Amino acid sequence: MNHNPFWSMSSNTSRKRSDFEDQSGLGEQRSSPARLPFGKKQLPAIPKNATPVTKPSAMGTPIQSTKDAHASYGPFYLEYSLLAEFTLVIKQKLPGIYVQPSYKSALMWFGVIFIRHGLYQDGVFKFTVYIPDNYPDGECPKLVFDIPVFHPLVDPVSGELDLKRAFTKWRRNHNHIWQVLMYARTVFYKINTTEPLNPEAAVLYDKDVQLFKSKVVDSVKLCNSHLFDQPKIDDPYAISFSPWNPAVHEEAKERMFTYKRRPDDPQKGTQVSGLSWVKPGTTQPFSKDDSSPQS
Repeated sequence: MNHNPFWSMSSNTSRKRSDFEDQSGLGEQRSSPARLPFGKKQLPAIPKNATPVTKPSAMGTPIQSTKDAHASYGPFYLEYSLLAEFTLVIKQKLPGIYVQPSYKSALMWFGVIFIRHGLYQDGVFKFTVYIPDNYPDGECPKLVFDIPVFHPLVDPVSGELDLKRAFTKWRRNHNHIWQVLMYARTVFYKINTTEPLNPEAAVLYDKDVQLFKSKVVDSVKLCNSHLFDQPKIDDPYAISFSPWNPAVHEEAKERMFTYKRRPDDPQKGTQVSGLSWVKPGTTQPFSKDDSSPQS
């Protein structure tokens, strides 16, 4: 099993003494902190402005920068934040979305969106999420499609999705990456043409829906035609697809479409006899017939 080196880098990172600590003792004697029994060492104090990830900021108070926290803990804090974000993505079970952090950098996630119905039906759109290195205190992450999709909110040149309208200011402990992924899926079902990144798509949707649909179909076909291309970024965790091969994929398909029921699992919609919680006509719980069959 491959392990992402990012998640284990904390074990190889050492903490350096700040210049302030080295210079503050010049010209005067510093008092040494009391030593704990059995030679135990105390952990360094948490910076005053370092807010725990799981504790939301107080309502009505401005969110302060935690640059000092990043300077003190560096990759430790960033590692925890991104690991927590990926855990949230897994727990949300987002429909039609698959995402995988990069092997080389956890600040880059590879993903794919499957559109089941609507104007973009049968579309399979691969994308990359770029996360700021000062996350979660920086700007909103960026989501860029590998091939620009014909959509009012997708830049026709770069393929970047307009996230600013949904996340005008990225709020720590309030906004999460799973919300970005869910928004990326929603824009294909609910079309918004205000302040578009692709004016042509916006105008056609408002004034000539049939031509808009025609261009959407062409865009979906274009994206699907490049589905088996090699990933643009050389990374072992980049998402790639391979053509259908019965010798390889047929067995996996059968496993997915075959629902194996246990013998004691009731069939849906069938009547099942057994013990009842309350005997009819009484309030006696866990009731059953006293006359049990002879063994």
